[in-house]
Amino acid sequence: MTASEAQTRTAVTARLDRLVHEVRETVGLCLPPDRTAHLVGERLAPHLGAADLLTDRQREGDPGHYRQHILHAEPDGSFSIVSLVWLPGQRTAIHDHVSWCVTGVHVGREHERRYALVPGDGGPRLVATRDAVNEQGEVCGFAPPGDIHRVWNAGEEKAISLHIYGADITRLGSSVRRVYEPPAGQR
Repeated sequence: MTASEAQTRTAVTARLDRLVHEVRETVGLCLPPDRTAHLVGERLAPHLGAADLLTDRQREGDPGHYRQHILHAEPDGSFSIVSLVWLPGQRTAIHDHVSWCVTGVHVGREHERRYALVPGDGGPRLVATRDAVNEQGEVCGFAPPGDIHRVWNAGEEKAISLHIYGADITRLGSSVRRVYEPPAGQR
């Protein structure tokens, strides 16, 4: 996320409060980042699509850019939960993250393209490695390195996803470590 993206801190529903407690227990196990991401994803999945997870305000989009709603930041900085609201055509830059990350589609679907940096004559170059369409209820997670991707809403309806990061997004201002230029021929 960039500093110009809308960030709001909003109310916590009873279901979201349960999710926070489940994530807190999982993060408290102090496992390696990839294992933590996997287990947090298992905790997130049952909540996706539930009508009582988010408030109406936490479902609001922004016509100018996808919108981030900060749902929770753990006081010790160990994790944050945000909802991202994507109107049709909205997307991220190609980026990687400061920590492990879990995403789950709450409403609609998200398109994702993953990338790898490969050696080249002029230095490392970005190569697309996988395209995915993540449907409502699907969860994916990853930990750096190997977390370079772009996400977008290619549909005609709003999409909403929950993102759980192993860092305090309110302190850092963003989950993004680096932004990458698209490979030649991609915009």
